[in-house]
Amino acid sequence: MSTRPTALVTGASRGIGLAIAHELSATHHLFLGGRDQRSLEKLAAGLPYAEPWAAELRDEDATAAAAQRITSLDLLVHSAGILRMGTVAEASTKLWRESFEVNVFAVAELTRLLLPALRARKGQVIAINSGSGYHSGASSAIYSGTKFALRALTDALREEERIHGVRVSSIHPGRVATDMQRELHKWEGSDYSPEAWIQPVDIARAVRLAVDTPLGSAVENISIRPSGIS
Repeated sequence: MSTRPTALVTGASRGIGLAIAHELSATHHLFLGGRDQRSLEKLAAGLPYAEPWAAELRDEDATAAAAQRITSLDLLVHSAGILRMGTVAEASTKLWRESFEVNVFAVAELTRLLLPALRARKGQVIAINSGSGYHSGASSAIYSGTKFALRALTDALREEERIHGVRVSSIHPGRVATDMQRELHKWEGSDYSPEAWIQPVDIARAVRLAVDTPLGSAVENISIRPSGIS
């Protein structure tokens, strides 16, 4: 292990998580979170101080075993998430449960397991939320429901952990040019143009802002939207 500060980034193998991993690689020793050990090993090989951290976050035992590897942690970035859409009239219980398990329950459990390591370092938790954590619309009750819940989780965690010196940031992007956005456009039946949306690197820069803010201050919430300027 290097003497660099340590960071665990979930969902590090693609999209926003991948951009965050690249951004943090300049300053941190990275635990690259994801499910595919081989893809994480390949990613780690291309970064200066990084190692794979493979775990199925819906599996409590697997998550607990993986968390035991981390005894000291400066930064926990929750970037893993899924998108499920559907009207309330049509959405199955399975869709609701799957979404909350990944987007909320897994975040809460991993945070709980790693809080001792974060407290020891007066570390930081950053949750990649969504604009859907502030508002909902037709067919988005499932996804927005998880993001509202994630905002409630991080708001509570922030107040609980002040006494321990752990800072908590919630980042709320609008639509970002990722595989998830491609899937959403396919579901909507609309054409997808990546250049029309926020780029993952812009979210990574917001994470950098929160990380680099001196200990006497905290970036608690960031909302990012496409500017419409090209």
